[in-house]
Amino acid sequence: FVAGRYLGEIRDGWDIRGNANGGYLIAIAARAMAAASGRANPVTITAHYLAPGRPGPVTIDTEIVKSGKSFVTVTGSMRSNDKPMLQLLGSFTDIKPAGDVLLANGAPPDLPPVEECIGHAHRAETDWPPAFHGRVDLRLHPDDTAMEPEGPRSGKALVRGWFRLHDGERLDAIALLQASDAFPPTIFNANLPVAWVPTLELTVQVRSDPAPGWLRCVFTTRFVTDGLLEEDAELWDSTGRLVALSRQLALIPRVDS
Repeated sequence: FVAGRYLGEIRDGWDIRGNANGGYLIAIAARAMAAASGRANPVTITAHYLAPGRPGPVTIDTEIVKSGKSFVTVTGSMRSNDKPMLQLLGSFTDIKPAGDVLLANGAPPDLPPVEECIGHAHRAETDWPPAFHGRVDLRLHPDDTAMEPEGPRSGKALVRGWFRLHDGERLDAIALLQASDAFPPTIFNANLPVAWVPTLELTVQVRSDPAPGWLRCVFTTRFVTDGLLEEDAELWDSTGRLVALSRQLALIPRVDS
């Protein structure tokens, strides 16, 4: 036994063509960090991706950086076969938000009803959509169907849609970490020569536990420069409350000509 060390497992089926989804990895590590902190709810967590995640056992080493009355700040290091995979820093709390909205210069994305949006079930025979999409329920805005390799492109680096977990599983603060990285990259909708976008860093800020039901999600990119792009997300719960924000920094390898 090593103090501050937790054991976990990357399970089959949570991958994007062999590599575990980045939000799924953060959620695993965040569970360990929350346990180490003694506080249940992540407020902010930043992850740097060092290597792809493959199915199998992992260890998460945690260390308390500071323990205060309101927040506990923790580092986390996820390793597989003693090789570093993910490095994290997060703050956790048990304090519930006051519930007051003092300023809101935004609103949930305008989405058609869930049944009019586009769902994608994993098809093993083609390996598309990725296996990960058999684990969660995504419904994309009809104008943002970047999921299909040969599908139409809107020309906008924008993805909107609905999110929930399968089998009626209740969303919580940890699940918001997963949702922040669940949708196809925004850049897939733009007419740019990009085939994949490996994540360098992802920061998620959790404002509140979500109410039961679907999340409304919107992801946008404004700048694709110098081999990098940012992807900003807003996650809104079924009551119309903003429950999480995220920003991701990703590489943009070009398609081989």
